[in-house]
Amino acid sequence: MARPPTIFKRSANLLLQHIASHVAVGDALPTEQHMAELGEGSRTAVRSALTHFHERGLISDMKERRLLRKPERGDYFDLDELRTGADRIREVLMDRIYHSDLPPGAEFSETELARAAGTSTISVREFLIGFSHSGLIEKKPRGGWRLCAFDRSFAMELADVRQMFEFAAIDNFAALPADDPAFAELQQLIARHERLGSVMPTHHKDFPALDRDFHAFLMGRLHNRFAQGFFDLVSLVFHYHYQWDKSQEMVRNEYAVHEHLDILRALARRDVAGAREAMRIHLNSARSSLLQAIRVREMKAHPA
Repeated sequence: MARPPTIFKRSANLLLQHIASHVAVGDALPTEQHMAELGEGSRTAVRSALTHFHERGLISDMKERRLLRKPERGDYFDLDELRTGADRIREVLMDRIYHSDLPPGAEFSETELARAAGTSTISVREFLIGFSHSGLIEKKPRGGWRLCAFDRSFAMELADVRQMFEFAAIDNFAALPADDPAFAELQQLIARHERLGSVMPTHHKDFPALDRDFHAFLMGRLHNRFAQGFFDLVSLVFHYHYQWDKSQEMVRNEYAVHEHLDILRALARRDVAGAREAMRIHLNSARSSLLQAIRVREMKAHPA
């Protein structure tokens, strides 16, 4: 669970997004109860956010809370400050898997992962125990952890459920009002994909981080804790198994950037049918790549 300071910062950023789009200069902010709902936190977190706004010169005082100016970039907390210990552990684990520091079958310790993520071994142990239910990692009898593989049927079931969540996310996004802050995030994602696409294929190894942000953005539209947990599993599984087949990595990443752009641009046009079709193409590509990676793994494990 996130520590209170992190909750307060997340709430503050969400409230700033709402203020930027829905509160005019001179108007009073919503009630604390409404702000707690908007900020997805408690009233305590809201009061901490209001103190921050007052110190930044955004609101008149803590009683009337009238907006003195629109939020600026410096009023928001940096995204790096908002990452929980679990976020950092997940990021380190996925990056090591992707860059082959932890190849399939590798063993690793809680201590080394905690050191790399800047967290405690207790936090690492809690994360790994929870994630071990995925079947992708397992606890060794005498300590330490090991990356595992799974069979083709498991991979296909995972891909099927992924498709349901991704399509639901597109439908939810399409129902948002035109002034929703999510559209500003959408434009930022489009710009990031265009920048990476312009330097492909030489920077193709930068794609996994962008891929996670892309799918996290869509999953975030569902506001569903189970969808988020499932997304974590999908990300790790797909990038983990791609390690078995590096031959098509550059081409695969280059195609995926353009597939993402097709989805994002369709969403920007509010073209639901076009976004769903672009997502279908993207998920089929990912499914084919995953199957190919599993075939390569099986061939290496049982050479003719």
